[in-house]
Amino acid sequence: MTIAKKTALVDGASDEFGTAAALRVLALSRSTYYYQRRRRSYEDKYAHLRAPLEAIARKHSEYGYRRATDELIERRRGAITGRRVVQRLHRSWALSLARTVKPPRAGGMREAILAAGDRVNLVRTLDSIDPFEVVYTDFTELAYGGGKAWMLPILDHDTKVVLGWVVDEQKTAAVAVRAFRRARTTLRRLDRRTRGMIVHHDQDPAFISYEWGREILIGARARLSYALNGAKDNPEMESFFGRFKTDNRSLLMDAKTIAELRALVGKRMRYYNCERRHSSLANEAPMRYAKRVIRRK
Repeated sequence: MTIAKKTALVDGASDEFGTAAALRVLALSRSTYYYQRRRRSYEDKYAHLRAPLEAIARKHSEYGYRRATDELIERRRGAITGRRVVQRLHRSWALSLARTVKPPRAGGMREAILAAGDRVNLVRTLDSIDPFEVVYTDFTELAYGGGKAWMLPILDHDTKVVLGWVVDEQKTAAVAVRAFRRARTTLRRLDRRTRGMIVHHDQDPAFISYEWGREILIGARARLSYALNGAKDNPEMESFFGRFKTDNRSLLMDAKTIAELRALVGKRMRYYNCERRHSSLANEAPMRYAKRVIRRK
């Protein structure tokens, strides 16, 4: 249970049982409880500033709280907002994730994952998963005729559609972001959105970077989910990689350059999405199944 939920339970139980008793039962310290109450009331007080501050963070990724304050005052036509207020809201709403020019404190995402514990795996809490509610991703190494490269697909849980993919010689956050942006383009064509979507993967350095976090949390308004036990907690992705490599092993060896490899993978992804029948989809191709599901809703 999160600290915020514990705080809310204490608020609800304090009149009947007393604050001290509620805090003991929930193993919540008094200082943490009152800090959360102050923080919540502060965020509620300035909730009207969240949308404009997020818009400023997305448009001006290099702005700190000082320049963001000036931009906010101009947008609100002179309405006064202090820099200390904006600085505190930046921290509360994690708007620093949108800043890429000045690197945030190293290890911040890792610390957040460790603090969350088992709760970082959002997928394991779901009883059922709807189309485009959960997508999986990961890097896998492809051996081809010209050497080795990295492939990263974005795979939908329910429809099995590969929404986007990238093949590159590097394994970086920038490569992962490119793949996810391609996935967003596919979703727009299907008239689907990323808001609230769960993006699940392991704890590879690319996926705990601020560049990736900013793209998913702020750019796509989606949610991050992390595997706790590596590939064992991402079986859908591992199953896809196994099929893809087995089906295409000899074709991959025919590619002699990275350009040839990208062209080959693109062709095979189109085959997988649009032609290859999938047993879990009643022997339909993923894209055909996805479009049928969308029409039915």
